[in-house]
Amino acid sequence: MAKKRKPSGRGQAKNQRREPASFAGFFSSANRRAHEQANRRGGKRDKKFVWSVMSTTDFDDGIETAEWLKRVMRWSLALLLLPLCWVTTWTFLSRFSHATLDQDFWRTAEFWYFATGALVMVGWFWSGLLQSFFLYLYVLGHELTHAVFVLLYRGKVTDFHVSVDGGYITTNKTNLVIALSPYFVPFWAVVSAVVYAAVRYFGGIPQEWDRLLYGLMGVTWTFHMVWTLWMIPRDQPDLKENGTFLSLVIIYLANLLVLVGLLCVAGHSPLQSGREFGLEWLRFAATWGDAFVRWVNVMIAEFRQAAML
Repeated sequence: MAKKRKPSGRGQAKNQRREPASFAGFFSSANRRAHEQANRRGGKRDKKFVWSVMSTTDFDDGIETAEWLKRVMRWSLALLLLPLCWVTTWTFLSRFSHATLDQDFWRTAEFWYFATGALVMVGWFWSGLLQSFFLYLYVLGHELTHAVFVLLYRGKVTDFHVSVDGGYITTNKTNLVIALSPYFVPFWAVVSAVVYAAVRYFGGIPQEWDRLLYGLMGVTWTFHMVWTLWMIPRDQPDLKENGTFLSLVIIYLANLLVLVGLLCVAGHSPLQSGREFGLEWLRFAATWGDAFVRWVNVMIAEFRQAAML
């Protein structure tokens, strides 16, 4: 979601353009180099300084200080989010494994339809069949997600482009959620669920057909996950915009919460409601918090004992 500021006649930003995200850049080293250059050109788009009232040296020092403080804040926030990721992961795995082994969730139709859809998509992805079509579909969903969140934040989208070589939108607004939304919102899964709900409501489809929805969710959610995991290592400017480490932590936590939400709404699921998951989360958070405090106290006691010796 790299963007380049376009100056207007009055010297202010008129709009912002997302450079192509180089989704197919891995096919050519030249494309990758061009993409990196575009990222560097757009790296200072959000800085507003009055150049005429300060020297070049002071300006450069100010930029370095601001960038350093920004990195520290991003790393600090990412480190603060890591315990949340750990507790959420532990809660999810604990609850899911307990229900799967002790409550026979793995025998339900919902589990097998979802798992079958997921396995089909994984196999299709690794086979490479219709790769260009799926790549285009992913890029389309990626840019549409950006556009939807821009509109939700009352921004404007003035241009939209999608191809197998990349995509971009032209917008006047960006933030952390807009930049990272395609990485944790399974766009085609949401579209499939909305379309199915509309067809079932207006078409009178019997409830037994809900199993088809679980299979469809398995296909579309896995489509989102495998392509997202495939794209992330390929120099995505969306991640660099807010710091790669912080972006990856947020993407992981958000995707985990999306999976928790899917299980909460599924029938016969190991998570009967968000409230149940929240209570489990608080219990594990208290347990791990107490363990951490005990560990810190032990370490302090050992340091004091070593200092006395």
